[in-house]
Amino acid sequence: MLELINVEKTFNKGTINEKKALKGLNFHLKESEFVTVIGGNGAGKSTMLNMIAGVYSIEKGSIVIDGKDVSKDREHKRAKYLGRVFQDPMMGTAANMGIEENLALAYRRGKIRSLAWGVQKKEKKVYQEALETLGLGLESRMSSKVGLLSGGQRQALTLLMSTLKQPKLLLLDEHTAALDPKTASKVLELTEEIVSKNKLTALMVTHNMKDAIRLGNRLIMMHDGNIIYDVSGEEKKKLKVTDLLEKFEQASGGEFANDRMMLA
Repeated sequence: MLELINVEKTFNKGTINEKKALKGLNFHLKESEFVTVIGGNGAGKSTMLNMIAGVYSIEKGSIVIDGKDVSKDREHKRAKYLGRVFQDPMMGTAANMGIEENLALAYRRGKIRSLAWGVQKKEKKVYQEALETLGLGLESRMSSKVGLLSGGQRQALTLLMSTLKQPKLLLLDEHTAALDPKTASKVLELTEEIVSKNKLTALMVTHNMKDAIRLGNRLIMMHDGNIIYDVSGEEKKKLKVTDLLEKFEQASGGEFANDRMMLA
C-alpha cells in the first residue's frame, strides 16, 4: 500500500542551520497494516508523514501509494488517497461550520463540486449513523458549530471525517498529544475501532511507548532520519518499554534521553 524508496529530505540546505531530516529512508507498508512510529525529537517521524502527504517536495527517492508513484504529485493531488489527523485538534475541522457541514465536506471529497450547497436527507442519515459510533452524543447536535465542541470532541470528529471515505492510507501525527489523558484514551480507543472495523492501512506517530506497543500489528523506531528497529507479530506483542529503550541504545550507540517519551 505504501513504499518509500531511498527518500531524502534536507532543511535549510547550504546554511549553517542545515538539517538532514531523512537519510535515504526505505519503508514498505502492506495493506491493512497498522504501524506505530516512535523515536526521539528530530528523529524524522513527522517529516516522514509530511513527505508522504506531499507537504514537502521530494529531494531524492520515490514514494508509491497503492502502486502509483506520487513523488511529483502535490499535496492536493495526494489528498484523495489519504486521511490525516493532526496533533492540533483545531486543524482538521472548520470551526464556523456545523458538524454535518464538516462531515459533508469530507464525504464529498474527490467528487465534482457544483454551485448547489446543502446537506441532503440521505446524507444526514449517513452522518448520524457515523456519529453514533463515536458515543459522544454528537448525532443529536449535527447543526451545532464545531467551534463549540471540546478539543477531544473535535479530534474525534476529525478522525471520523478522515476515515469517512475509507482512505488508502490513514496518517495519524501524534493525534492525542494535545488532549488530557482521559480524552486521549477515548480517541485512541476510537482509532483502534475504526482502523480495525474498516481494515484500514494506518501509520501512527506517537511519543507514548506503551501505546506504541499496545496498538497496531507492527512498530518501527526512527532515529536520525532512518528506521533503526522494525518489529511485528508475536515479537511485538511480547515487547516491553525496557526492551524499546535497550533497542534504542543498541542502535544509536547512546543512552535514550527524551523526557517526553520517558514520561509518557
